Amino acid sequence: MLMMQSKKYWRNNMDAIQAATMENKFLNELQASEDARVQAISRSKRDRIKRRALKLVWITFQREGIHKYPAAATDPKLATGDEYDVSFLAEPHRHIFHFKIAIEVFHDDRDIEFIQFKCWVENLFNKGTLQLDFKSCEMLSDDLFEQISFKYPERHIEIDVSEDGENGSTTTYSI
Repeated sequence: MLMMQSKKYWRNNMDAIQAATMENKFLNELQASEDARVQAISRSKRDRIKRRALKLVWITFQREGIHKYPAAATDPKLATGDEYDVSFLAEPHRHIFHFKIAIEVFHDDRDIEFIQFKCWVENLFNKGTLQLDFKSCEMLSDDLFEQISFKYPERHIEIDVSEDGENGSTTTYSI
């Protein structure tokens, strides 16, 4: 009798172990299925984000220039006579102008080849199409935008111009 009870005990325990194993297997499969579903949703979401992303390529270059700000000598907001006086800007002075131009591209395989773009933009100055003159950083941005948007219409463009890489402006031209 004892042996029969022992077999019955082991059979019941084995049934319980098998049931627990099957339940664990089912839960693992369910978790793997849920992970795959989440990953598919996540992949779909990532793909949608990539399709909608604003993609820009950018170039940088520098240009030496002499300019002046004639109004600095007479404008009372500038020629203050105190530690904030910038009337010296009315005299010709040298800067290294730093430019960074970012332009929207519509696909990810060299819609605009940035080495060619950089050469073209630098030639705007080299060939005299654009000049530094007495212009502010913001004015230089606007001049660049006019030329760039004519050649590459309907694109988001961002232009940074600084004097000596120290102080400058950022202008964003959104469509």
